[in-house]
Amino acid sequence: MKTKRLVFVGVGGQGNLLASRLLGEAALAQGVPAVVSEIHGMAQRGGIVESAVLMGNVTSPIVSPAEADVLISFEPVETLRALGKCNKDTVIIMNTHPLPPFTVAVGQGTYPDLEEILSLIREKAGKVIALDGDAIAEEVGNPLALNMVMLGALIGSGTIPITADDMKKTISTSTKKAFLESNLAAFDKGFEEAKAN
Repeated sequence: MKTKRLVFVGVGGQGNLLASRLLGEAALAQGVPAVVSEIHGMAQRGGIVESAVLMGNVTSPIVSPAEADVLISFEPVETLRALGKCNKDTVIIMNTHPLPPFTVAVGQGTYPDLEEILSLIREKAGKVIALDGDAIAEEVGNPLALNMVMLGALIGSGTIPITADDMKKTISTSTKKAFLESNLAAFDKGFEEAKAN
């Protein structure tokens, strides 16, 4: 298969690392070679977190500048920070719900205008799928399910060779049973949102 390089970016506590791990597990379960790595960041709440999933015949877990086929971003400003990984053909799937950093929260900085962020992102990427993942997670009754929404949107984008059924099997066997129903509902909503985009 053609190599696919996916970069996940977000803020600690959003579930970015779990999403990339689940995707890697789903790929391996389907016989798709995959490498999953945490590039850098602090997985504590509030720190920047970046991870990567590479599918196909790859020898390195690193996604170099302008190499990402897909960028899955859990936060708008983090999308901007990761644009260097993108090229004119990159598909960007982004959560539009801002999670302002501490400096903004205490009045020592300002958060950029969302429309300006989207405009900059659209100039750089081949396709942008923008959705309010936090609102979707709230809608299904599990505000912690943003990562499931974003996985659903990724699979719904049709950019990788993993089906919704394949991904849902992995979610069903690898996440807490108490959250399974809402996780699958969040995944389905993200999937539908990407299909409609």
